[in-house]
Amino acid sequence: MRCPYCGGDETQVKDSRPTEDNTAIRRRRVCNTCAGRFTTFERVQLRELMVLKRSGRRVPFDREKLMRSVQIAVRKRPVEPERIERMVSGIVRQLESSGESDITAETIGNHVMEGLKGIDDVAYVRFASVYKNFREAKDFEALLDELSGPEQQMLDET
Repeated sequence: MRCPYCGGDETQVKDSRPTEDNTAIRRRRVCNTCAGRFTTFERVQLRELMVLKRSGRRVPFDREKLMRSVQIAVRKRPVEPERIERMVSGIVRQLESSGESDITAETIGNHVMEGLKGIDDVAYVRFASVYKNFREAKDFEALLDELSGPEQQMLDET
């Protein structure tokens, strides 16, 4: 493992333990060159996933990018980090077990929206507004109408 501080190739594992959800191994490392300490995470990867972008480009799937986008959506919301981690891990497992190596960005976005809908309505709307590229207030209205469901529509009609 290359040291993030000096770029040295000689590092040593000082401590290993599973993460709280047992989906990864957390390793504390020390660089033999500069004595810098850092943490790495090791996860099982069933297959190499590629994301097909709307532009037609293919890029490697990046779990951390997925995690960052979800964290932005739930920022300042009362959502436990463990819940976010479980949701992201579940999405990655679904993608890996789909049998496909090429996954569309739309598929990933739909999985995230489905997961956020069950966690926090505000985070769901935040993510949807960026993902679906909302341009006007009526875009939000349509999503909120969809989110309120049939019971709210029945109340509105009476």
